[in-house]
Amino acid sequence: MTGLGGSGILTSGLLLASAAMTRYKNVTWFPSYAISKRGGLVECTVIYSDEEIASPLLPQATVVIVAESAQFKDFEGRVRSGGTAIVESAGLEVEPEREDIKVVKVPAIETAIHIVGVSQGANLILLGAFVELTKAIPPELIHAELEKTFAGKEEALKKNLKVFEEGRNLIKRQ
Repeated sequence: MTGLGGSGILTSGLLLASAAMTRYKNVTWFPSYAISKRGGLVECTVIYSDEEIASPLLPQATVVIVAESAQFKDFEGRVRSGGTAIVESAGLEVEPEREDIKVVKVPAIETAIHIVGVSQGANLILLGAFVELTKAIPPELIHAELEKTFAGKEEALKKNLKVFEEGRNLIKRQ
């Protein structure tokens, strides 16, 4: 997963890793961010498997989520052949150069603004799209993690569940 600092990439990755821990024997969450202040490049790698994980570093991944469309060209090469790139469609000005990957464009920012009035939540829309596309993590496990994260914050929980589910719905409607 990649985006800019403050876009919720690390939060989404941690939610995914926490949910995966209830289903898989081995899970890694490896965050990385540029030395710049808020707004700099942020990425995290989440690996989950029933097999041992040799390294938290991946030169290429089966699925890459790109929350900042301007980063798509930089991360297109990080998708394995036959893999998928889930890309924020707002501001996406380039087409993929590779024909051996699937590119799924998701209007996450626009959808979050429509649902909650601000772009916060776009990360969960992208996570919902990932969950629906891959079927590797049941959505109920993400729901449970959101419920833990937002315990006692009912309005925030309601909004976050709603945007997550809308990310799934966007894929179902494609």
